Amino acid sequence: MYKRILVPLENTRYDRIILDHIRGLAVQSGASVVLLHVADGFVARNYKALNLRESDEMKQDREYLERVAADLLEAGIDAEPVLGGGDPATEIVAAAQRENCDLIAMATHGHRGLADLVHGSTANEVRHLTSIPVLMLRAP
Repeated sequence: MYKRILVPLENTRYDRIILDHIRGLAVQSGASVVLLHVADGFVARNYKALNLRESDEMKQDREYLERVAADLLEAGIDAEPVLGGGDPATEIVAAAQRENCDLIAMATHGHRGLADLVHGSTANEVRHLTSIPVLMLRAP
């Protein structure tokens, strides 16, 4: 079925929803998991171009990803953390291609109408930018 699943994480309560679902899917299909967090602050967006040091936020994001990966590894799921920077939708699609993923699995916030205009919809952008299947779970 799936061999490599990209799971974008926000370091919020929404992550639990997709991680709980992906645990079962990864075990059932024998897939490895790539955990991605896209930091999108100034330092993260200009990290490479300006040769900047990681911000405290980026360090915390990296530590979070490593903890989640360790939890999955302990459960017998091959998992690897990846920290990206820049526009979330663009980085998610690029990481999925770069990491040879055959599924992108993400939690969505369920914004509608005006909220989508104000907050944007990363999940919707990802869906339009990639040809890789996208699994979206709506968070309550």
